[in-house]
Amino acid sequence: VQLQASGGGLVQPGDSLTLSCAASGGSLRSYTLGWFRQAPGKEREFVSAFGWSGNSKVADTVKGRFTISRDNAKNTVYLQMNNLKSEDTAVYYCGVTTIVWGRVTEDNFYRTWGQGTQVTVSS
Repeated sequence: VQLQASGGGLVQPGDSLTLSCAASGGSLRSYTLGWFRQAPGKEREFVSAFGWSGNSKVADTVKGRFTISRDNAKNTVYLQMNNLKSEDTAVYYCGVTTIVWGRVTEDNFYRTWGQGTQVTVSS
């Protein structure tokens, strides 16, 4: 499966963005798709995941602001990001894994990644 991430940009604090991760060469209903982000000088961190069976989780740092969803017809997972803060500034990556749900926050279990999309939150 190949992944194409898009939707990043430069926004102001409090704005919203929706990131997309479109898959080809395989169905996302067979994988868990996770979003991670990496800010300059920091390690990549888990943001959110959407499981093959339809379950989802978001990191505590974005809970209540970010929502993940999947469109099966488009084979795409979306990350709706509301009330963006400067600390959300990072390159956002999507990846797929078949690891057990309890370990989807660990990026070393993801075998395929999209190219990353930059999100910059600045006034």
